[in-house]
Amino acid sequence: MTKTQLVVIGAGPGGYAAAFYAADMGMQVTLIDKEKNPGGVCLYRGCIPSKALLHIAKLVAETKESHKWGVTYEAPKIDLDKIREWKNSIINKQVGGLGQLSKQRKINYIQGIAQFTSSSTLSVERMDGGAVKELEFDNCIIATGSVIATIPSLMIDSKRLLNSTSALDLPAIPKSLLVIGGGYIGLELGSVYHALGSEVSVVEVAPGLLPGADRDLVAYLDRMLKSKFKSIMLNSKVVGMKEVADGIAVQIEDKDGKASEMVYDYVLMSIGRKPVTAGLGLEKTKVTITPRGFIEVSAQLQTNDAKIYAIGDIAGDPMLAHKASHEARVAVEAILGHKVAFEPNAIPAVVFTDPEIAWAGLTETQARERGLKYEVAKFPWAASGRATTLDRNDGVTKLLIDSSTQRIIGIAICGAGAGELIAEGVLALEMGATVEDLKLSIHPHPTLSETVMEAAEVYFGQSSHFYKPKR
Repeated sequence: MTKTQLVVIGAGPGGYAAAFYAADMGMQVTLIDKEKNPGGVCLYRGCIPSKALLHIAKLVAETKESHKWGVTYEAPKIDLDKIREWKNSIINKQVGGLGQLSKQRKINYIQGIAQFTSSSTLSVERMDGGAVKELEFDNCIIATGSVIATIPSLMIDSKRLLNSTSALDLPAIPKSLLVIGGGYIGLELGSVYHALGSEVSVVEVAPGLLPGADRDLVAYLDRMLKSKFKSIMLNSKVVGMKEVADGIAVQIEDKDGKASEMVYDYVLMSIGRKPVTAGLGLEKTKVTITPRGFIEVSAQLQTNDAKIYAIGDIAGDPMLAHKASHEARVAVEAILGHKVAFEPNAIPAVVFTDPEIAWAGLTETQARERGLKYEVAKFPWAASGRATTLDRNDGVTKLLIDSSTQRIIGIAICGAGAGELIAEGVLALEMGATVEDLKLSIHPHPTLSETVMEAAEVYFGQSSHFYKPKR
């Protein structure tokens, strides 16, 4: 039996970050994953390939809009084989680089499937067909992520039924596509297929798109998507599907219980992700599972089994790559005996639609639910010089401010590049910045980042470019 100081199960953004950091701190590390190289769902089947395709979608959209600026292009010619090749080259470059970084750190990387045999031992079924490997560890970090959630009653055996993984392979450009689920994954992929030429419809059981996101921001996105997509059916649900000669016949029930049937070339089911602990052998340990299926952890990411830690999707919401990466460092430092806890003031969320939506800290809904006294300051991008030069006035920057301390408790941005801009808001929240701090920080002109400063100026009734006197 081989002995290792730390074993990490799962090599996604949480797992490889934990393994790399532990190795940098001088620990002997073994990293186990099913894939040939580190990367996880994020690099192989999620964040990276989807953003590559969204970049193409943005380019196609801009070529269609540029006639307004005096520049005209011929209709784009879509070469799916070339797009797939480019997307896959990005994945291979990224994961190949991580493989090299793993070797440079002298990490023992095993391509295989791990299963606990006790609170301090693992068996690893090697993917290369080699003998099962037995490992003894001082500490273990579980970073096995999550899997695609489905609606079992709607699953049919059809190549025309896509999920968030198969949709990234671009099997075709369907004439019509139904997206089941109005969350960020469905809307991002729907945007890609629309840009490539599909007629896209969305069905969402909730009364609005992106449940949980700031409603002021969603209103901007909703208007844009309604101008692009064929239909957005809210308060509605799919109750039946069957394959027919020319597509999939879908029965959709509205809020009044009235059902109708439509035929779509393809259907994309995108209702989120769920943690999966089956097959890990956790019953051989003291690790406990929450009612929602997550592994129960402390603020140090330690499970109820002292030698075993858990990070990322498997350890609870939000299921975001950057949250997993930061949890990784906390878990490693806790193992090393440092006094640490995972207690962020803000975990940013980004929806890479067009326009992008990003937020950090509290939303207005959350602030109301907590009974907090707060004030709102909003700067519309219609008043932004830089947004106007980009012909992208469809946005807003919004601050939530504690009424008694004037500290920033939430920030939300809708507009081009919102995902890049939100980092300033995260820093403000982590540093306990006040709205005056943002107002007095000099921002470069002309930039979209100025909208953060000007939103702070709006709070005081002093914005140069948007007249709203302080009450």
